[in-house]
Order: sequence, then C-alpha cells, then structure tokens
Amino acid sequence: MKDFSNAAFPPEMISVMQKALDGAVSTLPHPVSSVHVQSIAETILRTTRDGERDPQMLQTMALLELQLTDR
Repeated sequence: MKDFSNAAFPPEMISVMQKALDGAVSTLPHPVSSVHVQSIAETILRTTRDGERDPQMLQTMALLELQLTDR
C-alpha cells in the first residue's frame, strides 16, 4: 500500500474500516481480484485519514473510485 506507512487508527476506527471493506468487497462479482481489494482498501484508508467516519460512506467512496479507475 502506498502512503500509509505512518498511518495510525484507534481500534474502533479499524472496525469501521473493516466493515466498509467487507461491504465493498461483498458487492463485487466473483472471483474478486486482489488488485480490486487493494484499491478499495487504499481508498478507505485515505478517506478515513481525511476525516470520514461513516462506514457506508467509506464503502461508497471506495466503490466509486474503483469504478472510475477500472475504465
């Protein structure tokens, strides 16, 4: 992952990010590419670092960005 070597999040925020990641990945068709999972995770990390705390919004942002970068 890029640009996250110094990132630190409290346990409750990690739980929110995990929920967003799981939710986003569950919407993808199988088989799910590891590149897609990494992209979703990076978006969630970046969006959380920027202040977003709602798991649904994190999931939505990650899926939208994935859709834009897959073109």
